[in-house]
Amino acid sequence: MIFDFSTLSPGERQYYLQNAVAPRPICFASTIDKTGVVNLSPFSFFNVFSANPPIVIFSPARRVRDNSTKHTLENVLEVPEVAINIVTLDMVQQQSLASCEFPKQVNEFEKAGFTPVKASRIKPPLVKESKIQLECKVNEVKPLGTGGGAGNLVICEVLCMHIDDSLLDKDQKMDPHKLPLVARLGGDWYTVVNEQSLFQVPKPNTELGMGIDALPPSIRHSKFLSGNDLGQLANITSIPMVDPTYQDDHLKQIIQYFSLNPEEMEKELHRHASNLLGKGDTQAAWQVLLLSLIHI
Repeated sequence: MIFDFSTLSPGERQYYLQNAVAPRPICFASTIDKTGVVNLSPFSFFNVFSANPPIVIFSPARRVRDNSTKHTLENVLEVPEVAINIVTLDMVQQQSLASCEFPKQVNEFEKAGFTPVKASRIKPPLVKESKIQLECKVNEVKPLGTGGGAGNLVICEVLCMHIDDSLLDKDQKMDPHKLPLVARLGGDWYTVVNEQSLFQVPKPNTELGMGIDALPPSIRHSKFLSGNDLGQLANITSIPMVDPTYQDDHLKQIIQYFSLNPEEMEKELHRHASNLLGKGDTQAAWQVLLLSLIHI
């Protein structure tokens, strides 16, 4: 089904975009106005856009229902600074509470039970409970429209970043297993980074992958290898050689059991290779598939 956005209301557009463009990291923004009143509010229209200069952008959009603007937007126009606090699972309920539309003079730090900490470079305070905090100056605020639902890009330059020592290893690298980051989906739905959701995909940074078009036809057109499987197999520079030392008891069983039925053997070999790819063992999967090319 095709949705023509020119025929949808702003609310309908927002619904489909927020459900489809997800998960989105949360910018928990601490800002301050020229009189010293602090505001704390979460925004999921947020991401990093540059490392040199170090730029992150979030967007406090105009409210769809009445076209009003948010205190965060008003504050950064008065005092162009923001503390961006990264949200983890242990604080997700409190950050949601902070999103309530309290009157301007109400302190969301107090309402949501967070602890303000003096920043080193900017006026807005940091959230002590956040394990990662970014002190930023606002380089520009770019309105994207004047109607309800219109975004306002707050372009922030990161001056410094605070990272809790518990997240760093001996080389000062971050371990994603120690950081249960929370992200927004559509509606009331959230997701979290944990052992069940984490997986790795090797980047072809130094050498070009040969591409799916370079795979042997019987592999490329397999009914038992998924697009993800083919992507893994093709993310190496060339088809590897058969390793005569490769040992695989299940592979031996397949060859012995289906020796008189090549078509069934190919199916089972491809299924076995797919299982190995699912475990991240691309080299073993290739050895299975190379034998399928020999025996079929």
